[in-house]
Amino acid sequence: MTTTRKGPLARFKVLDLTRLRSGPTAVRQLADWGADVIKIETPEALGVSDGWGDSRLGPDFQNLHRNKRSLTLNLKEAEGIAIFKKMADQADVIIENFRPDVKFRLGIDYESLSRSNPGLVYASISGFGQDGPYAKRPGYDQIVQGMGGLMAITGLPGQGPVRAGIAVADSATGLFCALGVLTALLEREESGKGQWVQTSLLESMIGMLDFQAARWLINKEIPEQAGNDHPTSIPTGVFPTADGHINIAGAGAQQMWERLCKAVGAEYLLAKEEYKTGKLRSNNRVALNQELYAITRTRSTQEWIERFEAASVACGPIYTMDQVFADAQTRHLGIATPVHHPDLGDIEVVGQPVGLSRTPSEIRSATPARGGETDEVMREFGYSAAQIADLRARLVI
Repeated sequence: MTTTRKGPLARFKVLDLTRLRSGPTAVRQLADWGADVIKIETPEALGVSDGWGDSRLGPDFQNLHRNKRSLTLNLKEAEGIAIFKKMADQADVIIENFRPDVKFRLGIDYESLSRSNPGLVYASISGFGQDGPYAKRPGYDQIVQGMGGLMAITGLPGQGPVRAGIAVADSATGLFCALGVLTALLEREESGKGQWVQTSLLESMIGMLDFQAARWLINKEIPEQAGNDHPTSIPTGVFPTADGHINIAGAGAQQMWERLCKAVGAEYLLAKEEYKTGKLRSNNRVALNQELYAITRTRSTQEWIERFEAASVACGPIYTMDQVFADAQTRHLGIATPVHHPDLGDIEVVGQPVGLSRTPSEIRSATPARGGETDEVMREFGYSAAQIADLRARLVI
């Protein structure tokens, strides 16, 4: 599916030098809101791909790279660099996640490119920062989940370090990068000047820890693994039912705790001294959870959901991925977004989780073939058919 409607970011031209996940996640935020994104890829004949562990036609790559045009360009050749610099002079945004030294070696760093394009917003993503003792280390989500503290607080008590089920550092870094780019573009409207936007997997991972990190910074308290329980608000967690499990949340608050006890027919728990306050319930979580487990096992998940909703107790089922997208509310929200791919046919990708009333995001086109728009883009930058053919023959494009 392609459309002609312009999104709210349609006036911005973005050069995408990113690979893997964090960078493409950032670029996707701009592409889905209408930015003209040109994905710079290595010519196929050179045998280099950014498909990584997922094939180009696989779900991960297709979900990350929609709404772009693809240009193949050999940045190891001087002519390729010259072409890129010509494009950079007309770009609003460049996003890259090379190792920190690569852009300087190629001469396409922010300082070099901003001399001829002072309005350029240039975003760099790295594993650990553009400088410092770890700057040259390769950044991987798994490594940063450990170094950023997430694995030490994820999993059951005493289980040992556990990684999260998604690439949370990668994805968060991409979102923070996009936020930085949009902030710089807004500031440019006043100053007329671009700037260098920097973020890293390590910074983003620590930022995502939020209150857990603040527990250490302010109270010097080292958070531990709490399993499916909330770290401080009990009872909040996963409870067994007659046919599976259910999530119950917010019952650390006194009013919700009282509602929960009444909904499960266990008002006697309200009289127990060891459960009188939120702090006491947290301190005695093991015993309290065992008492509640014995009760929640007596009914099915759906029975409890109906009972809890009637009593205004926060709860929800625990879905597998197929159940997530079959859920009535998920279908209503329309986050599974259709798009037509020339090889895969009609597919769905994960749409944007935020809506704008007048200028919503849109999946305008599927992930492009490598170099699928090379000729089109080159013509836009003033190259003739003969020049394009010559550059292609010499593997510059």
